[in-house]
This record gives sequence, C-alpha cells and structure tokens, in this order.
Amino acid sequence: MISSRNLSRRGFLAATAASPLMMAAAKMKNIPIGLELYSVRDELAKDLMGTVRAVAKMGYQGVEFYSPYFAWTEQQAKDVRKLLDEVGMKCFSTHNDMKSFDPANTQKAIDLNSIIGSKYIVMASAGNPKTLDGWKTVADKLNAGNDAFKKSGMNAGYHNHQTEFKPLEGKRPIEVIAANTAKDVMLQFDVGTCIEAGSDPVAWINQNPGRIRSMHCKDYSPEAGKGYKVLFGEGAADWKKIFEAAEKKGGIEYYLIEQEGSALTPFETAEKCLATIRSLRTT
Repeated sequence: MISSRNLSRRGFLAATAASPLMMAAAKMKNIPIGLELYSVRDELAKDLMGTVRAVAKMGYQGVEFYSPYFAWTEQQAKDVRKLLDEVGMKCFSTHNDMKSFDPANTQKAIDLNSIIGSKYIVMASAGNPKTLDGWKTVADKLNAGNDAFKKSGMNAGYHNHQTEFKPLEGKRPIEVIAANTAKDVMLQFDVGTCIEAGSDPVAWINQNPGRIRSMHCKDYSPEAGKGYKVLFGEGAADWKKIFEAAEKKGGIEYYLIEQEGSALTPFETAEKCLATIRSLRTT
C-alpha cells in the first residue's frame, strides 16, 4: 500500500520535473502561421480556389494575397471570403503597389480588404526613390492611406526589400519610413532581404517595439548559387533569436512563410517550410 506521504512526495517531484516544461510552454506565444501566396504564384494564377484549398489542407492558418487581387470584382472577393471561411483560414493582409494608396483607389482597397477580412493593407512596392526626401514622400503616402484605412478598422503596412536597408545619403531608407510614419503603420519585416543587405534582424526588431506586427519568414544564404532558393531554416537567419525578439518586443501578430523558389515544387516547398517553422517554435 502506498502511503499518502510517498504519494505527496512523488507528486511534488513530478511537478518539479514538469515545471521547466510548463514554464517554456507559458513563454511560447500562439502566433498563427500563414503563407504569402506569391510562394505559389503560378498555381494561384491557374486555379485560385484550388490553391487556397491546398494551402489550407497543409495546415496553414491564414494567407496573404498579393497585388493581382486588386483586379478582383467585389463578387470575386466575396467568393474568396466564402472559401476562406469554409476551409477555416483568414486573410491576414494583402500586398499592394502604390496605386492602392492613391486617393482615387483607396476606397477600392478598403472595400476588397474588408470583404476578405484583411486587417492590413501593405505597401510592398514604393517605386524607386533616389533621395531621402523621396522616401519621406513614401512615408506621407503611407500615413494618408493609414488615415483612410483606419476608418474601416484596418491599417497600412510597409514591406521592406534590400533597398530599404542599404544606406542612402548616410541613412537607411527603412529608418526614414519608420521615423516618419504613425506608430500604427505596421512595419512588415522581410527577414531575408534584411540579411542580404548586411543588417541585423534582431536589432531592427528591438529598435521598433510594437511595430513588427507581421514578418515574412524568408531565409537567405550568401553561399554561391543559393541566395533565396534555400528553404526556410536552411539559410543564415537565426530564427530562434528572431522569433524571441518578435514576440518579446516586436508585437508580432502573425508569421508568413515566403519562398521565391527552391529545388522542390511550390506546394512541396510550402509544406516543408510549414513543418520546419512549427518544429523550430516548439523545440
């Protein structure tokens, strides 16, 4: 017969042994993982609905549509929203060129994004400003768009590429964007292009608390012939440190896998990257 004293002792030891695991689980945030659909762009162009279904079947929790969505009619947007609801996915955000931020087009951007449930309308192409004043003009456009979008419960966002992390007139353009936009303009962080430009992803996140609300989890390798063809987790990015900074300081709301291509098919690539990010975030 087991005494209550031994039982209590065993219970205490078991609880003590489990406590580090419980603490680790408590620290880990449940951040949804989506796919930037540019990763499966050819499939999307051939069969939008079938591609969205395939992405949902992989286990992705959401998607980000990119610029071709802006040509949809409202009925097409409603059909997409119906499908998203059916498969249990959300549209976290959309990628847009600058025309979505023109006053003549902001209402269409609002209408389409409202229908599909997007929270952020992200400027993913700023043209090619040649001066810091040119980048300040981009910031002004973001602020104006943000003011319009907020009336419908959405916000503007800005997605960086390599250019924004390369010094111009002694300053990185991304710093100009951050300093000259409202705090509720999201700074969507493309990690791979930051690394390629020679900047530190963790430092950038820590410099912009609460503004890195989404992240393109795209890896990069400086090795010859690899570049952006490496799969997520196989490049130069220190993802564990990046995730830690994003969740402690960045204000991250969702992660997005993005691949420009690999040796695998686009669907195989997307599926493998999802498995890797899940594994990294639970070990």
